[in-house]
Amino acid sequence: MVMSMGEMYSYVGSTVATLMFINAIIQQYFPFHIRGYIERYGQKFVSTLHPYVKITFDEFTGERMKRSEAFSAIRNYLSAKSSAHVKRLKADVVKDGQSLVLSMDNNEEVTDEFEGVKVWWTSRKIVPEKQFSLPWYPASDGKKYYSLTCHKRDRKLITESYISHVLKEGDAIAARNRQRKLYTNNPSENWYGYKRTKWTHVVFEHPSTFETLAMETKKKEEIMKDLIKFSKGKQYYSRIGKAWKRGYLLYGPPGTGKSSMIAAIANFLNYDVYDLELTTVKDNTDLRRLLIETSSKSVIVIEDIDCSLDLTGQREKKEEKDEEEEEGKDPVRKKDKEEKKQSKVTLSGLLNCVDGLWSACGEERIIVFTTNYVEKLDPALIRRGRMDKHIEMSYCSFEAFKVLAKNYLYIDTHPLYEEIHKLLEETNMTPADVAENLMPKSEEDDEDTCLKALIEALVAAKEEARKKVEEEARLKAEKEEKGKEEAQLKLEKKEEDKEESPKENGEVH
Repeated sequence: MVMSMGEMYSYVGSTVATLMFINAIIQQYFPFHIRGYIERYGQKFVSTLHPYVKITFDEFTGERMKRSEAFSAIRNYLSAKSSAHVKRLKADVVKDGQSLVLSMDNNEEVTDEFEGVKVWWTSRKIVPEKQFSLPWYPASDGKKYYSLTCHKRDRKLITESYISHVLKEGDAIAARNRQRKLYTNNPSENWYGYKRTKWTHVVFEHPSTFETLAMETKKKEEIMKDLIKFSKGKQYYSRIGKAWKRGYLLYGPPGTGKSSMIAAIANFLNYDVYDLELTTVKDNTDLRRLLIETSSKSVIVIEDIDCSLDLTGQREKKEEKDEEEEEGKDPVRKKDKEEKKQSKVTLSGLLNCVDGLWSACGEERIIVFTTNYVEKLDPALIRRGRMDKHIEMSYCSFEAFKVLAKNYLYIDTHPLYEEIHKLLEETNMTPADVAENLMPKSEEDDEDTCLKALIEALVAAKEEARKKVEEEARLKAEKEEKGKEEAQLKLEKKEEDKEESPKENGEVH
């Protein structure tokens, strides 16, 4: 006898109600340990009737410290599969806005087939029902994961071949759609709830290259060879027992091209850039969390490290007292110092992240420190092995000038080059100042106008430097003369004291 549709619904409904009633009785009247046995064997019984296996891939691993690479690869793989099938999609623009990538939204399902075997992928997001939320401490945005369902008989094929295929294809799709990014770290207090992300980013579009970098050709070639050797050194670093990373220290006066060098390195290797602002990092633990979330193939930058934190330990009490007096007069400076004091990142904590055990959490990363005053840094911070390559970014040389002239004026030679060559040897001018003088200011400005403007600037800088030297020499001479006069006065006073001393002794007798 065939049941009608109404009878079938009635039968299913009564069965579900009976099961719910039995479950309520078990939860209310059975002891906890007995309930555990019932649930365990109940699941085994249900699994015999349900011939499917479910595999879960969580978004975060390691106590939510690091995003799962498998999760990202699966997301990329499913983006190609889901666009034509699921109803709700998420869109993202990549490759300079020329390409649109679609991926399935939360709680959507897509079917895939591999070697004649059908599997089901589901995107899930679980938000806790009860959350403690305040305006300054937002609630968590939930747990995301992908669920893969397949038949029991296909378990071996899925675990040994299909998942590897998915991860490989996902990585290939990521490489095709990849946009290099410039990251900056959020303040530690903004890592919770919907602001949980530690890094925010924009598309990295800096045009600097080694070809346009104002530097001697030999020096640029040396740096490029070092970078190529590093990028191909995975097996070498593994063999010698070192983390696959390299440290670069860029030092020199402001305007000598340190930031342009960083951009050129990133463009040359096709790496992402992480601009790490230490003053917004609360402590060493947060610093480790930040570095764990950086990706491979990246340049991690700490600019002006001598200003980011007090890493030198050379400040004396008298200097601190003078600073406190100055801060009393300058509230802006006082506020800046208070913000810096909130960061408790220590030198040892930074060293551990750069060169300690935590430096091995990730690979193929270049760590760059920049400073205007290398002599202020603690020697332990910049020793070889931590900062493997020290690059001095110096004042503009004639060879660097020729690169700038080609960039800005499209010329390789000019009758005024000889005069400029001589002036550059006699004058310290940064590449930034040279470039500013070479840049045409109007449509009428040609190469002659710009080169003459540079010559005038060099002559003025030379004259200013001469006057500065003369002024320093004059002040030094005055100081020495004053010192001699004070010494002479002290000597005369001492002689007078000696002459008066016998007279006083005679009067006493």
